[in-house]
Amino acid sequence: MPAGRPPFLSVALVSTAALAYEILLMRLFSISQWHHFAWMIISLALLGYGASGTFISLARRGLLPRFNTVYPLNLGLFGIAAIGCYSLAQQIPFNAEEILWDWHQSLYLLAVYLLHALPFFFAANAIALTLTRFPHAVSLTYAADLTGAGLGSAMIIALLFLLLPQTALKAIALAGLLAMLIAAAELRLARRRAWQVTALSGIALLMVLPTQWLEPQISPYKGLSQALRVTGTEIIDTRSSPLGLVSVIASPVIPLRHAPGLSLMSRTPIPEQIGIFTDGDALTTIDRNPGQARLDYLDMQTSALPYYLSTIDQVLVLGAGGGHAVQQAHNHAAPHIDAVELNAQLVELVATDYAAYAGHLYERQGIHIHTGEARGFLTRSTRQYDLIQLGQLDAWSASGAGLYASNESYIYTVEALQTYLQHLTADGYLVLSRWIRLPPRDNLKLLATAIQALRASGIAEPGRHLVLVRGWQTATLLVKRSPLTAVEITRLKSFSQSRSFDLAWFPGMQPDEANRFNILAQPYYFQAAQALLGDDSDRFINDYKFNISPATDNRPYYFNFFRWGVLAEILSLRGQGGMPLLDAGYLVLVATLLQAVVISLLLIVLPLLGLGRDTSTSRPAVSHSRTVLYFFTIGIAFLFIEIAFIQRFILFLHHPLYAVSVVLTAFLLFAGLGSAWTSRQPAGNRRIVLAVSGIALLGTLYLVVLGPLFDLLMPLHISLRIPVSILLIAPLAFCMGMPFPLGLMRLADAGPQLTPWAWGINGCASVLSAVLAALLAIQFGFMTVIVVALLLYIFAAVVFP
Repeated sequence: MPAGRPPFLSVALVSTAALAYEILLMRLFSISQWHHFAWMIISLALLGYGASGTFISLARRGLLPRFNTVYPLNLGLFGIAAIGCYSLAQQIPFNAEEILWDWHQSLYLLAVYLLHALPFFFAANAIALTLTRFPHAVSLTYAADLTGAGLGSAMIIALLFLLLPQTALKAIALAGLLAMLIAAAELRLARRRAWQVTALSGIALLMVLPTQWLEPQISPYKGLSQALRVTGTEIIDTRSSPLGLVSVIASPVIPLRHAPGLSLMSRTPIPEQIGIFTDGDALTTIDRNPGQARLDYLDMQTSALPYYLSTIDQVLVLGAGGGHAVQQAHNHAAPHIDAVELNAQLVELVATDYAAYAGHLYERQGIHIHTGEARGFLTRSTRQYDLIQLGQLDAWSASGAGLYASNESYIYTVEALQTYLQHLTADGYLVLSRWIRLPPRDNLKLLATAIQALRASGIAEPGRHLVLVRGWQTATLLVKRSPLTAVEITRLKSFSQSRSFDLAWFPGMQPDEANRFNILAQPYYFQAAQALLGDDSDRFINDYKFNISPATDNRPYYFNFFRWGVLAEILSLRGQGGMPLLDAGYLVLVATLLQAVVISLLLIVLPLLGLGRDTSTSRPAVSHSRTVLYFFTIGIAFLFIEIAFIQRFILFLHHPLYAVSVVLTAFLLFAGLGSAWTSRQPAGNRRIVLAVSGIALLGTLYLVVLGPLFDLLMPLHISLRIPVSILLIAPLAFCMGMPFPLGLMRLADAGPQLTPWAWGINGCASVLSAVLAALLAIQFGFMTVIVVALLLYIFAAVVFP
């Protein structure tokens, strides 16, 4: 058994850097491509961990005697590769949108995978070599790995508030070289000075490396790229945070004119605007209005409908963006306007940097701006509103191409709409505007969700509470808490007639009143509304070619419209412009899973060629099949629970950033403590049974009590909800930190040559679990993901090697 103390500090530091690098790459690829392509690339890049296990399993005998050289070398290579591989990948002309047409794109994508796998490969090599070299300290080494990763998740989110993503990338590379410097001291290397000079030279080079070389190359299909092609358009300001890279554009030559949902009958001028893109897409604008004039063009949009039905005094805008909905309410002299925006940088642009340009919109009497998450704001509010309006801030191009299909959204679920309805006055309106997509799907899913929310709120005839108005580009759904009156219906018809908006539904509507202005082949929207409000609505939803089932908090995938049954038909229309019918986000998840399965199987099976019978030891043989099953199962189960808990805590912490940071950090830190605790325990079956029993009991308890507990504790201030969240996660995470080191400790006694292989198996499983969790959540919900994870842990205890 090798003596000596493992290099815990450098292991923790490289784990910090690797986890931070993973999250940062998600941000970088969300900017350059889209969210789901970022997920695909990161998932497969993380197979670097699996490749590491395979490599060390095959080269173990040559690497371990040279540990003092190979270990710090891999740390330094991680730092260099973090910068170098990203820079090289930027030069590859990969365009995800062309992959079905251009076979070269598949090769480009493979090159991107391999380049981004390399930094993870080097980081994983360092950790796996340490686990193999110091079998007597497996638990403490793994604890250092988890603790470092937990700190990395918190560090990168904090860092992205301070630095641009490309600058944060340099910081992570510096951390890798710093880990090499620390390793030289921890291992007391004979040539320590040479290692120090190498590390310090690399750090110096990184410090002088021009940051602009690392700027993300944004896809030519994104809105920002297309806007910059217009003569004279330029980026005049840039802001960054974990919520997105905000780019402000202006065009003095050809003025920007952005007015979603504007009637084709409008004759009112649109003022000068500056555009704001988030991650290169999702355009919103700020209107130039230094004289604080009434902007009449806003009244020619479908979203202006409620102001023409009744007097509106109390307004709540959820998703303020550039302030259009706020200005629209101000046009109609609403005495009290609350506006909520999640991204503080958008609020700062309108309220401070371009306040004079916007006529000091947020400083006007009666307007109150709040930074936060929509449902979190309503949970703390006791005010009742005459109008609650949801801003339309996603991008039409991405929405039209189905690129948001794998994105969770808690603002369009049945439970969300119930919350909005509860905060309306007796005759109040809820207004939601969405892009028009043909064949219809988005607006129909929203209508189905509203119908279910009304029924869940005790309303027997939801059709009497609904209005759907369609323009040429957007449709607006109006939900009234009380039944619509004859006066309101008369005003609705007048509003729509004067603007050439089509009526798709209102109480008592006749077929000949539909499809009169923006004419479709059939009055699809009216026909769908009739079906959804009829007695056979479930059959209509099940038979419809797109998935228009209402989204729920358990399955918050509002933007997923994919059905397998229409895939062949859509692909047959590929050459006829049919690709916008394809919800690519979901298929990318499936493709990612298939690729990851193939590569993972290869990486798991390959080491068996080099392992065979270990003639160098007289210890009893270890079952390879049990080793695979055990480490693969706990790898899947750990991330299943982690991902599901992030989603559950988004609503409790009222902010996705808080949820990601708090949940990841708490899980990894307390799992690290659980791993450290196992160092004092024998690696017997009794210990794994106790650990899994704790996971199963706590997980089952949380399934039952977490929802009611959140409802009870929701009124607490965020400064209290964060420590409460950590305390809730701690016992479960502590137990979840035990199975992996207990398995490695068993291998250290019975088959130490299998340690790096087990590490690689666990890494491959972690990659698969991220994609599997998303697919299971889309189909069955996050509660199912947790149940499956608990069953997998129980199975792991049964096959414990």
